[in-house]
Amino acid sequence: MDTGIRTETASTGVDGLDDVLGGGLPRNRLYLVQGDPGVGKTTLALQFLMEGVRLGERVLYITLSETREELAMVAESHGWTLDGIDLYELSAMEDLLDGESENTVFHPSEVELTETTKALIGIVEQVQPSRAVFDSLSEMRLLARDALRYRRQILALKQYFTGKRCTVLLLDDQTSEPGDLQLQSIAHGVLLLEQLPTSFGVDRRRFRVQKLRGVSFRSGYHDLGMLTGGMRIYPRLIAAEHRQSVGNHSVSSGVAALDELLGGGLDEGVSTLLLGPAGAGKSTIAIRYAVAAAERGDRAALYSFEETPRTLYKRCRGLGIDLEKYVRSGHVIVQHIDPAELTPGEFIHQVREDVRSGEVKIVAIDSLNGYLNAMPEERFLILQLHELLSFLGQQGISTILVVAQHGMLGANMASPVDVSYLADTVILFRLYEFEGHLKQAISVVKRRGGQHDRSIRELRLGENGGIGIGPPLESLHGVFTGVPRESTIDVSRTSP
Repeated sequence: MDTGIRTETASTGVDGLDDVLGGGLPRNRLYLVQGDPGVGKTTLALQFLMEGVRLGERVLYITLSETREELAMVAESHGWTLDGIDLYELSAMEDLLDGESENTVFHPSEVELTETTKALIGIVEQVQPSRAVFDSLSEMRLLARDALRYRRQILALKQYFTGKRCTVLLLDDQTSEPGDLQLQSIAHGVLLLEQLPTSFGVDRRRFRVQKLRGVSFRSGYHDLGMLTGGMRIYPRLIAAEHRQSVGNHSVSSGVAALDELLGGGLDEGVSTLLLGPAGAGKSTIAIRYAVAAAERGDRAALYSFEETPRTLYKRCRGLGIDLEKYVRSGHVIVQHIDPAELTPGEFIHQVREDVRSGEVKIVAIDSLNGYLNAMPEERFLILQLHELLSFLGQQGISTILVVAQHGMLGANMASPVDVSYLADTVILFRLYEFEGHLKQAISVVKRRGGQHDRSIRELRLGENGGIGIGPPLESLHGVFTGVPRESTIDVSRTSP
């Protein structure tokens, strides 16, 4: 939604959150931050206030639940201090109460505010902040004793801040009755924080803007990370927002026979699927493209879900590929991904950060099995992958996806998930037995960008920079079955 009205916004100080909010929170409004205990509401509130301090604003934190010492511990755990934040506890507010104070915008016959509400307003009048946090509403709910009185108190606070130049966050731990939406209807915006347990690995945290009046924001769920140094939001990737013109150049592997097999090489900005059993040479092909990019002076990024960098470097040395040299020079980025500690949103954010410079031309994900299987409780991973591939393609970056099929030999290979429709190019790998040796075969089965060689050829590793491509296996029949037979057809008399 675009209203055409440009409202002054307050930066939240949380990485990624302003992007989701379309620039920040509209100033001088009241917002509700909801989430279960421990999800990060206090951390978000402190970052919001510290951003105000950084900008030279007067900020106020009123705590009805935690003590000053507890808040100081939260700040210290992130390397922060509470310097510049006016902080008041509930016990300190009791000393401010006196019967002669009448800080209310309502006539006594219309509504009676509790002493706590009076104290809150009194502190705000004293400090005159431009940013304020009330933590948390559950204590006010207990003091009010009944739901009607509680809602009237919150409405009184909202009416009081109307016209005040103050942006207010109300923290709520969602202990009210299920389905109670009246508090959300009072607020100008509602920010939801969730923490979901998983069967293995870290809990999944996510964030959603449920409501934000008059502002175009990025809807849906966004992954949330709690790091030393504060909260971070990983905005959901929308590839359509990143369209740009892309050239029509070929991407070489540095191996002439492999480029010939692909009709001249990969097209710039395409996605390529390397499909086959374990040990068939898929990862080596992916690494070869990354090294070829480095040899041309471009950059490449390799994300490994299975192999550690140490194992990867050792294997490459055995194939005559000096991958480590290009990693040291900065031309190849090697990231070992631990999916038990990483959410899909964090992974996509990592890829976006690595390609932000514009110099990365190749991105390889090895393997997609690790990406999908290590996060079985995540839904819509394929849709997220589709957005990532579209985004990279629009940046002119060629993406290589490695998928290991189940089984070793035979025609009945099974893929853990069908992603072939996402790829512009599909290269098929097979292991086959011949004359007492286990050999590897390679064939290009799909290329949207143009013509390609449809023959099946032997793949030999350890030569020509790690890769050798043999002539077409015309004398063998049934290579992809794993146990081929000598062909009885005279290929010299067969029409091409």
